[in-house]
Amino acid sequence: MSAELSLTGAENYFEDFEVGAVIEHYRGKTITNLENVLITNMVMNTAQGHFNEDRMSRSPWGKILSYGGVNFSMVLGLASQDCCENAIQELGLNNIRLTKSVHHGDTIYAYSEVLEKSDSDREDAGVVTFRHYGVNQNREMVAQIDRKVLLKRRPAARRLSSHAPRAR
Repeated sequence: MSAELSLTGAENYFEDFEVGAVIEHYRGKTITNLENVLITNMVMNTAQGHFNEDRMSRSPWGKILSYGGVNFSMVLGLASQDCCENAIQELGLNNIRLTKSVHHGDTIYAYSEVLEKSDSDREDAGVVTFRHYGVNQNREMVAQIDRKVLLKRRPAARRLSSHAPRAR
């Protein structure tokens, strides 16, 4: 991994990302009953590991597990302002790995690596593939997700490219 970037929402156009760059996102989010129980109910996941405190207290984990969909969604959300605020379209979520259990009270942080950049068939946007990592308060990796997005080009770059001669 190469140089670490420090971005804000205003600095996340297609041109701002370089392959190999790593972005450590500023915010973290503590998993509470609200995220785990509410969202898990909304997607109708009734696994005992997410709801049954009595049973889970006697399990190897000793307590309720946060639903994996909540965990990787939190990572995507924590990374979005820096990486995807100027996204026109989500093109794919792949290589989703949940690597360590998460429980109520754990705090998730995120960082991202730029894997690929390519032009698109649109003059105003390019494609960037990120690998988002989620880590807990102990810096242990809990999730990994590859995300491909169509990102806006900077307005000045769009103006320049619209005046450039086109190949025929």
